[in-house]
Amino acid sequence: MNPAMPTRTVRAWSLRPATPEDLDAMTELRAEVMRPDLERLGRYDAHRVRQRLRDAYEPGHTSIVEYDGDFAGCVALRPAEDGWWLEHFYLSPALHGRGIGTAVLAGLLARTDAMGAPVRLDVLQGSAARRLYERHGFTLEREDPVDVYMVRAPRG
Repeated sequence: MNPAMPTRTVRAWSLRPATPEDLDAMTELRAEVMRPDLERLGRYDAHRVRQRLRDAYEPGHTSIVEYDGDFAGCVALRPAEDGWWLEHFYLSPALHGRGIGTAVLAGLLARTDAMGAPVRLDVLQGSAARRLYERHGFTLEREDPVDVYMVRAPRG
């Protein structure tokens, strides 16, 4: 190694299967990530934002995003009648803008594309996450005053 060259620590992200023990970290992250948008929409409720994830949590369909071996986020890909639902995709705000969300989403979509299945999701009105989904081919399916429902056809 050249001593004039600074050493650089390579930080890596990975996915692992979720466990029931991950639920508390996931609910707290959900509350943190969704709070600004929910407050903007006049819908923030500290208990409800956590309880909705608790009620819907299915460890078998959920993956944990780790960054340098630590909990950094989560994402669920749940089978549906006509494809998949992408749900509970939350990443620590400290990691936003580093390409991790893009990489996680691209990997999941490669799997669903290989199966020839569409993917649906919903995102809050005005959420910055919508731009990420649009960059990956999601289009508007329908919307209401709170949610935007999007779909992505499989790519060959």
